[in-house]
Amino acid sequence: MRRDLAYRWFCRLSLEDEVPNYSTFSKNRHGRFRDSDLFRWLFNEVLRRCMDAGLVKGEGFAVDASIIKADASRQRGVSGDEPVDWSEPALSTRAVREYLEGLDEEALAETLPKRLSLTDPQARWTAAPAGPAFYAYSTNYLIDTEHGVIMDVEPTPAHRTAEVQSTKTMIDRFEAQFDIKPERLIGDTAYGIAPMLAWIVEEKDIEPHVPVWDKTERKNDSFSSNGFHWNEEAEEYRCPAGNPLRSEWRAFKNERSHVTKANTIIFRSRQTDCATCPMKAKCYPNTAFRKIARSVHEAARNVARRIAATLAYQRSRHERKKVEMLFAHLKRILKLDRLRRRGMSGATDEFTLAAAVQNLRRLAKFSSQGPPVMG
Repeated sequence: MRRDLAYRWFCRLSLEDEVPNYSTFSKNRHGRFRDSDLFRWLFNEVLRRCMDAGLVKGEGFAVDASIIKADASRQRGVSGDEPVDWSEPALSTRAVREYLEGLDEEALAETLPKRLSLTDPQARWTAAPAGPAFYAYSTNYLIDTEHGVIMDVEPTPAHRTAEVQSTKTMIDRFEAQFDIKPERLIGDTAYGIAPMLAWIVEEKDIEPHVPVWDKTERKNDSFSSNGFHWNEEAEEYRCPAGNPLRSEWRAFKNERSHVTKANTIIFRSRQTDCATCPMKAKCYPNTAFRKIARSVHEAARNVARRIAATLAYQRSRHERKKVEMLFAHLKRILKLDRLRRRGMSGATDEFTLAAAVQNLRRLAKFSSQGPPVMG
């Protein structure tokens, strides 16, 4: 390190200057710089340079997540419902303190994880990529599809719900920072759940180029709910035989919403209509009547379905590969397939710095080729 000219140049040290002890940097990183948001500032400055160079169009964004192994041993874990004495001196680490500080009533009410790491409790036990399970975090990227520049990065535990919710954080943060909102958002089926589509369409006014998460298709040859016609004015379905399905068949003194805990409204047919229907065997052979669960966000789901039938959607599916290529580069070239630091703050530091490096690489590549031709 004392003979490394690049190191001295970066630290603005002459050949005669004394090189600080390596522990100085470590202490500053863990102490003075811990709450400074320095890495986020660096990421934003690099992103701003990419935008100034014309590498960001701001029309189409893509979102995805990739699982990165945590610095946590499989052997240093306990069952999620096993009590742990966190006051033990051996467990008094920064990662454990972060975990305990983040616990609140809402967190305690969540479903307990299958296994809990004693060295990095915020990491999530997962077997998502197939193979043996391990503790991991997810790095979530929001990219501009024009040149694959990373617009934002957000760490989460390796859990699909947290990954999807991070999209809201990244889009809102980027809009607040740069006053830019995309016209379309590209994602895989995981982002096609009804509440997420409603947020994209109704709250953000963004086109969802996302496959709808739909479990209505049946494995046998019986009628799926897609074969039933929805009448918006009458607020009822019509089955293939022309009979109605309604959320209520009699008036109640007190008005009811009929919304279930799953944010759906159940529409049912009349048993008398179904008893003599010649299509009953193809519709629901094992029950007395047919019912359909309609999401309260069905309007947003229909917007996504209509977009999925367009040529623009097919182009978006191809553009989504750019974010997957960034994850491949992250793991194979930058070698970030396992974290070196623990806790959510450690994951934040490593993921943010890695994303800044990837943007710098993209900026250097296009700067050497001259400014891109804007359409």
